[in-house]
Amino acid sequence: MLIWFVAIYLLISITIGLVAATRVKNTKDYAVAGRHLPLPVVMATVFATWFGAEAIFGVSSTFVTEGLNGVAADPFGASLCLIIAGVFFSTQLYKLNIITLGDFYRMRYNRTVEVLTTIAIVISYLGWVAAQIKALGLIFNMITNGAVSEEAGMILGTAIVLTYTTFGGMFSVAVLDFVQMIVVIGGLLYIGNIVSGMTGGVAPVIEHARAAGKLNLFPKGADIWVWVTFLGGWITMMLGSIPQQDVFQRITSAKSAKIALWGSILGASVYFCFTFVPMFIAYAATLIDPVLFGKLVLEDSQRVLPTLVLQHTPIFTQAIFFGAVLSAIMSCSSATLLAPSISFAENIVRGYIPHLTDKGFLRVMRICLVGFALCVLLYALNTELSIFGMVESAYKITLAGAFVPLFFGAFWKKATSQGALAAIVGGIGTWVMIEVLIGEASLIPPQLIGLGVSVVGMILGSLLPQKIAGTPHQPHGYLHEHAARPHQH
Repeated sequence: MLIWFVAIYLLISITIGLVAATRVKNTKDYAVAGRHLPLPVVMATVFATWFGAEAIFGVSSTFVTEGLNGVAADPFGASLCLIIAGVFFSTQLYKLNIITLGDFYRMRYNRTVEVLTTIAIVISYLGWVAAQIKALGLIFNMITNGAVSEEAGMILGTAIVLTYTTFGGMFSVAVLDFVQMIVVIGGLLYIGNIVSGMTGGVAPVIEHARAAGKLNLFPKGADIWVWVTFLGGWITMMLGSIPQQDVFQRITSAKSAKIALWGSILGASVYFCFTFVPMFIAYAATLIDPVLFGKLVLEDSQRVLPTLVLQHTPIFTQAIFFGAVLSAIMSCSSATLLAPSISFAENIVRGYIPHLTDKGFLRVMRICLVGFALCVLLYALNTELSIFGMVESAYKITLAGAFVPLFFGAFWKKATSQGALAAIVGGIGTWVMIEVLIGEASLIPPQLIGLGVSVVGMILGSLLPQKIAGTPHQPHGYLHEHAARPHQH
């Protein structure tokens, strides 16, 4: 019965996505939903940015083992990121009428900066999307009681998400995000209510977590290096996630800059509050059956939440839970598959075939989407990282290489193409070198050192005499002169 329910739910989701796809007429519809989305849909799609495998399985299992201190990056850093990104994109980039972040790097700097930052952004998505695919494999494996292996589940999940995303792009993603947000919130609140009945209410669970030291957000003691590591995780998520194409697409798909701003603030607020629901459910499991779940926490904490639902709730509750979880993961993975594919097509492939028609370019976007999905699937099938680990490592490259050129380009008039190249090469080069040579032994997180070098590279590279040939640097005012013009290729 559970399998049939899930199959019917997936069929309905695919149908909604394909119906929405009939509204896609050009690349702007496909990439940013034609910029027609109202506030409720923008809020839903911003909420769905991160409410996927990471929030339900990754954050909840990390909270059970490490407490709030272990989840400082998400939801705390992640929510702040969405608010900062909302303010930044709605005030600085919305008026440029562009469809990718790579377009900004090209307009502000040159083609080389555009290509390098786009490659960094695309690479950062490998771990993030693979985490969603891995979670889909886990779910299909558990609801079929092992009949479908995790590997086969990953392949099936990729095929389902790819079906409607390939045809409908951001329009299908946004419509499904709105529907799935309702299912997710309703479903998980219902599960939370059922579970709190088993523990004698919410208060005993919170009190138990407090007594176990799970509610301590900040590190204990005055060890400066522990604080540096703690802040490193927070900053990586908060700033490294801003130069992300899916965050940019979701916010700038709004009908107006004002809707883009408030949609991101409201979406981030709902995300922050609601991420505590799976944390509560997963921790409650350790009170309901300490022996079983204590053992599971040590072996594979990601299975705590689904195991609780499968073994301690009726079939209807199981159907609600897995429907909600699939909703969250599908809405998250569809947009994160779409974003790097559009960036790669727009900012790398297009440069080699500049005379393509809009219809021809739409076909290129779809081909890139399928290609990227296959790369992600291969990575997900072969990695040993946990869901939380894959997500946490995803934003290090964008923090070290793409963040500084983005913010300095928007707010510092003296930023030049030479400075941007120094920031990208210096930041990513330093991060990779320290990661490879020192790794976890480094007292300061390697990506933070990369960020520092990137800032120094931008300032020195911009202030030193121009030595690098290429497309002339476009002054800051150039962006404002072209802000009102429609997007043109």
